[in-house]
Amino acid sequence: MTFRVPDHIRPLRDEVHRFMTERVEPAEEVLRAGGPVSAALLAELQQAAKDQGLWALGHPAELGGGGLPFLDYVYVNEVQGRSEFGQLALGTWTLQDSIMLDKHASPHWREAYLKPLVAGEISPSFAMTEPGVAGSDPTGLQTTARLEGDEWVINGHKWFTTGAAGAAYTTVMCRTETGAAPHASFSMIVVPTDTPGYRIVRETPLLGLPAGGHGGHYDVEYDDVRVPAQNLLGERGQGFVIAQERLGPGRIFHAMRWLGQAQRAFDLMCARLNERVAFGEPLAEKQLMQKHVFDSYTEIQASRLLTLAAAEQIDRGDQARVEIGAVKVYGAQMLHNVIDRAVQVYGAAGVTEDTPLSHMYRSARFARLYDGADEVHIQSVGKRILGEYGRGGGWEFGLR
Repeated sequence: MTFRVPDHIRPLRDEVHRFMTERVEPAEEVLRAGGPVSAALLAELQQAAKDQGLWALGHPAELGGGGLPFLDYVYVNEVQGRSEFGQLALGTWTLQDSIMLDKHASPHWREAYLKPLVAGEISPSFAMTEPGVAGSDPTGLQTTARLEGDEWVINGHKWFTTGAAGAAYTTVMCRTETGAAPHASFSMIVVPTDTPGYRIVRETPLLGLPAGGHGGHYDVEYDDVRVPAQNLLGERGQGFVIAQERLGPGRIFHAMRWLGQAQRAFDLMCARLNERVAFGEPLAEKQLMQKHVFDSYTEIQASRLLTLAAAEQIDRGDQARVEIGAVKVYGAQMLHNVIDRAVQVYGAAGVTEDTPLSHMYRSARFARLYDGADEVHIQSVGKRILGEYGRGGGWEFGLR
């Protein structure tokens, strides 16, 4: 594969880039505020994306999406990631959920949710994390579901259920099996959010970021929530298998969006260095400032190559667990570092709300936690590579 954007996808990628820089990025302040004006502006952006043929590009064509192949979508996702609102404006925030439903849902829920999800008519949410359980060890999840007749009865407490307040349903990871192996004890169950006993406790406040906007993170309690047996997603005890199917490609999508954020911070930093004058010359002439550019360039480029290599592995049908783990850790650290240098270059202005950097900096901190904390991926990657050597093999970089 080429690490440059292939010619056949370049025009579409350029069009998405223009849409992001000309329409989405200037709208961020209003979108972030939430409320009716924000909702109306988002709807306007979504309709514009549909009119321009930019809507739901990564979704399968048979579900109403753009039908882009995986690797092509990865290149597009890179520029879509320049803003946190890119996914919402371009209709791709539901991609992992629509693929999960398409593969595992009963005919009833496929009919009820799939096409409306892709069309942007409804929103999904996903509930795995719990406040009293280490996210790095999900075998300790406490939310349970027991089958009574033809109904599942769910009890428990989840948090960081993203977008729950506006979602039509939540896919809940819960313990359904007794006496099974830890990773075979959990199942996924679809819960419509208007089901009695489903109660949103609060929107979790995060690092001073404004609440009430799109995609907030919510605490949700499940108090004898009853749903039909057909709401089971896939087979009993297959919750971890389905979760990994969801999270693997999702980590690649995260990493590519981080590259978009890093590119934006890099653009802002370099523009500032050329424009800002101190001690009689532009900051761009200062060697320590030039080192910020060097360090950011090398980290972005290294992260990009790691991400594309992992995406190629996935596209070939490989689970690419080493590559994905490495990308998740390195990409998250890269994102923080690049934004941090841009803040430093802007000085006092960098910590105000006068630039996007303050919000980007706070948001970037989450990257080292969600979809698995850095430490878990570092341990997993090291263990897998050492295991190859322990079995008498090795790790030949040129053959991966």
